[in-house]
Amino acid sequence: MKTKKILSTLLMTALTSVSINAQHQFTVNTKPGATIQPTMYGIFFEDINFAADGGLYAEMIENRSFEFPDRLMGWNTFGNVIVNDQKPAFARNPHYITLSDAGHREKRTGLENRGFFGMGLKKGMCYDFSVYARLHMLQGDSAKFRVELVDEEDRPIVSTRITVKSNQWQKYTSTLTVDKTVEKGLLRIFLEKGGAVDLDHVSLFPEDSWHGMRADLVKDLAELHPGIFRFPGGCIVEGTDLATRYQWKNTVGPVEERPLNENRWNYTFPHRLFPNYYQTLGMGFFEFFLLSEKIGAEPLPVLSCGLACQYQNDDNDRNAHTAMADLQPYIDDALDLIEFANGPVTSKWGRVRADMGHPAPFNLKQIGIGNEQWGPLYPERLEAFMKQIRAKYPHIKICGSSGPSASGKEFDYGWQQMRKLGVDLVDEHYYMSPDWFLNNAGRYDHYNRKGPKVFAGEYAAHVRGLDKQPNVAMNNFEAALSEAAFMTGLERNADVVWQATYAPLFAHVEGWQWRPDLIWFDNLQSVRTVNWYVQMLYATNRGTNVLRLTEGGKPVEGKEKIYASAVYDKAEKAYIVKIVNVDDREKQVNVTFEGLKTLGKGKCITLHSDNPRAVNSLENKTNVVPQTSEIEANGNVVSMKVPAKSFVVYRF
Repeated sequence: MKTKKILSTLLMTALTSVSINAQHQFTVNTKPGATIQPTMYGIFFEDINFAADGGLYAEMIENRSFEFPDRLMGWNTFGNVIVNDQKPAFARNPHYITLSDAGHREKRTGLENRGFFGMGLKKGMCYDFSVYARLHMLQGDSAKFRVELVDEEDRPIVSTRITVKSNQWQKYTSTLTVDKTVEKGLLRIFLEKGGAVDLDHVSLFPEDSWHGMRADLVKDLAELHPGIFRFPGGCIVEGTDLATRYQWKNTVGPVEERPLNENRWNYTFPHRLFPNYYQTLGMGFFEFFLLSEKIGAEPLPVLSCGLACQYQNDDNDRNAHTAMADLQPYIDDALDLIEFANGPVTSKWGRVRADMGHPAPFNLKQIGIGNEQWGPLYPERLEAFMKQIRAKYPHIKICGSSGPSASGKEFDYGWQQMRKLGVDLVDEHYYMSPDWFLNNAGRYDHYNRKGPKVFAGEYAAHVRGLDKQPNVAMNNFEAALSEAAFMTGLERNADVVWQATYAPLFAHVEGWQWRPDLIWFDNLQSVRTVNWYVQMLYATNRGTNVLRLTEGGKPVEGKEKIYASAVYDKAEKAYIVKIVNVDDREKQVNVTFEGLKTLGKGKCITLHSDNPRAVNSLENKTNVVPQTSEIEANGNVVSMKVPAKSFVVYRF
């Protein structure tokens, strides 16, 4: 009996010892450390996946000004329709269409537009129609045409009539209210009676659009609470060639006069070709600055450095890059952009901004020159930009590039040159596997603390091989969890990492070319991916200062598949701990807050799924979303059970 009691005591002692040893003992030094920049967590916009026209830009008409190389691309015509360019309404968009009598009293002349993958029409929504029109060549004293919104079964659901009596271009408007929801509608215009009529810039916007942008997508961005907004790309900044690079001056002023540009992504990807993908630039730099202001993010415009996309062009091709002797117009574009954003209304470009409705400056603080450039062609051009920008605007920070890869010869050369030039931030890009993100959570622990800061300008975990296109990555919980783990390393190293932006931002479910993407949408609704919730939890729990969190005196960056970081928020006097458990088992964690006597009650926000391939979809938007509960400290110690496969934010 005595022997059994001894064995029982030994067993209980052993089990207790195992339990204690299994616990993670974290320590948080509550003395505020390095400052976390307000720009730490942000977003990156590029017009890929129909992110602008057909996406965030709420215009519902494709090829509204008839300026696509195929002038009637996007339009179905019937009767007597021709394209003209004599005495146009807009010099920079000179083409328009003429509707003339069909030749028989029972026939009609007209055209239809299905928008981008069909027109999504919402019940009860008002749609603002507009068009520029005039009588053609003094044919008759008036002309009347009918405008209809039509459902999937070719039934008109609402219509209006417009009468034209002048041979001078005039803008005509009408509001169409829809009484049913339609997923794949179209707009139809046809001549009813009278003489021939010229039409240009045919436009249709939902009434709830915000400065021409889709209200639901703007809300998705605002509720991320991003600190930085990088735009307009990406590779479209460079263009397939210099002629198709993104030129910001073409994107300001009246939308009717903004010239069409070929989209860099229209027929680049053989697995997803969209030859009808162009940029009307209706959502241009002015709108990007407005959006930055709306969502509370600092704007970060990126401009061409005079190099066309180096992926698509040979560096030895003189037509693919601007000679140094011819670089000044590109530099002028950068200088003029800063004036457009910040200049007084008495300046040339400040007046343009004011005339567009924003007399106050946009408070631009930084600018990117070049996107994913590499090799010796880039630093010599960047240096020329830097000399003139710093001479005129010494307080503007300049972002340079380390190339398209996270490591290797070009990456090392890029960093060497960026340090030599003395840029303020170096833009790093990495689209890698979840394992890479997990293994690189300590990437910035040993970066040089002197010199340029890090801007993780494009990153996302790519999980491949889950569908019939094994080379195309997907959004899922596994990817989001690995990103959350990696971001503990960004946060821990906020003294050297000043900002990071997930990429890309948007994708149309029928028009995507690249994935994963942060927000998916169709023509009626959007869905926030699991990755969106990771970004949102970091941004809304950013804090103001890093707190040193350790286990056994070392950072918590993957040992036993657990990652952690901690911050302090001075404004809210809050202590915030983020823990990521990528293991299949629950973790028992004790966190001691050194320097405090008591913490009291707090909240625990958990993002979890048992299925690593779980996704949020338009059909199931809340499949994986954060859940909030209460937690209480015991003095200055918090004991927590961190669920398997979870990202948890603890806030006291």
